[in-house]
Amino acid sequence: MNINNELEDKLLKQPFAEELGRDADYRLTAARYAQIENAIAVLSDMKTNTSYICLGGLAERLGIGCKGSSQDIGSIWEEDIFGCIHPDDLEAKHLEELRFYHFVMSVPSEVRQDYYLHSHLRMKNAEGQYIKVLHRMFYLAYDANGCARLALCLYNLSRSDASEHLIINSLTGETIAPETYSCEHLLSSRECEILRMIERGLMSKEIAAELFISVNTVNRHRQNILMKLQATNSVEACRIAKSLNLI
Repeated sequence: MNINNELEDKLLKQPFAEELGRDADYRLTAARYAQIENAIAVLSDMKTNTSYICLGGLAERLGIGCKGSSQDIGSIWEEDIFGCIHPDDLEAKHLEELRFYHFVMSVPSEVRQDYYLHSHLRMKNAEGQYIKVLHRMFYLAYDANGCARLALCLYNLSRSDASEHLIINSLTGETIAPETYSCEHLLSSRECEILRMIERGLMSKEIAAELFISVNTVNRHRQNILMKLQATNSVEACRIAKSLNLI
């Protein structure tokens, strides 16, 4: 299930400043995490839409690569890793990352790096069995414009049976359930109105006639809704919107 579009739109279309600098330092940080924790570390650059992936021992458990290897890919989405995640957990992961992005952008810039997203996932190992994996996501660096430039995702083996997603303040220990953070401003009032009409089964032509707007305008709103909700179709968009209490 591909529900990445809205998060991708938010991340890649930020008004980035010029150069961030210290690229080598951030790549070394990812490599060290992979080495020390036997983790999979993914350092993603939103401005260039690229990722640097470092593989620890977990990668061999999952059958996706050799410990100690690394690679650069032309995307912020690590599809080989996503392919190991249980579909239900992958859907939840993207929803919580969307909430987390809106959360960190709502707090003062000086404390944004104190927060990270903490989740437990089911991931399929090389034998085809699901094992528990701890996933942590950090926005590692913000640029001069306050844009989230670098994200670091860490995947580690977990012994916990927990399934909750938490936003954690690493300085204070405070925990926040992402679902308690409102995403009510994610869609415009017009987009919510159109989405409710889509849920009723109305086609674009019928929505246009009822709202006295053009079909092209309706279709543009529909496309924006799909991007903002990381949805591939209208049925999926309605389900995600309900999960976020938008409709």
